[in-house]
Amino acid sequence: MSDGKLALVIGAAGGVGFETARALLRHGWRVRAMVRDVARAPRLDGAVWVQGDAMCAEDVMTAARGAAVIVHAVNPPGYKNWPKLVPAMLANTIAAAEAHHARIVLPGTVYNYGPDVMPVVREGDAQNPRTKKGKIRVAMERALEHSKARVLIVRAGDFFGPHAGNSWFAQGVVKPGAPLKSVVYPGKRDVGHAWAYLPDFAETIARVLDRESDLARFERFHFGGHYFERGVDMAECVREAVGAPRLPIRGFPWLAVLALAPVVPLFREMAEMRYLWRRDLKLDNFKLVRFLGAEPHTPIITALRETLIALQCLPGAQRSELGAEKELALIV
Repeated sequence: MSDGKLALVIGAAGGVGFETARALLRHGWRVRAMVRDVARAPRLDGAVWVQGDAMCAEDVMTAARGAAVIVHAVNPPGYKNWPKLVPAMLANTIAAAEAHHARIVLPGTVYNYGPDVMPVVREGDAQNPRTKKGKIRVAMERALEHSKARVLIVRAGDFFGPHAGNSWFAQGVVKPGAPLKSVVYPGKRDVGHAWAYLPDFAETIARVLDRESDLARFERFHFGGHYFERGVDMAECVREAVGAPRLPIRGFPWLAVLALAPVVPLFREMAEMRYLWRRDLKLDNFKLVRFLGAEPHTPIITALRETLIALQCLPGAQRSELGAEKELALIV
């Protein structure tokens, strides 16, 4: 049985897990944060850290005892061996949720969709992915839908934010650790692209969970986030956030990625995702706004400044109140 507002966050040291745990704490939840190594866990005031492996069914079952919600925000170590590890991790979460009558929260991605449903994607649209990870994500959602557990999926575009270290923004758009000398934009400049500021995304999850009694057993919402009809405007906003209007905006080295894709697994996956940067893709958040009344939305320049400060890309910038915490989370 669940013990009131207790949430288990699996993968709480990662970007989505950490921000979701923080949001749940703000909304009065007690948070049990599960990671593989508690000694390396970031500071998260109010949470109880527990050590466990998402691949171990017993660890997940024990950690979920008393939980009303299980946030499944975990990925394989080093993001490797997805076909084998991801389904097994999810199966353990489903078993624990069914046993303890908890709702599963899964952060959704746009990898599930192919060009057939673009440019505007709604919750009920067909999922015909082009990538291997996309097919795995579709299989995950089907497994959740066919389970006996209550499920909430909130889907968003590409993440950025103080804790989103493993992201297109932190790994492909800017170079962390030093003042920016240029900005890279991976997509076609005039093609629309959706971005999600992690603190807003996490706040959305917490607000939706506050309405548990109004949710269906299996529920999907699309998070609109920051959508740029002209995708390169995201890079223009980075310029504004750092106060450097003439900062060069460079293209992504797709030719090199495509050439090395046959021999470099990471480049092969990136090449598969290229279509997401070459076509308009906007997530329709009508259902979410109708449900909540409004979508949490931090102004883009404020969101980018917070992100760039955490990534140490703004020289001399004042650290926010949570600056040290954010930096630690990126290291983890």
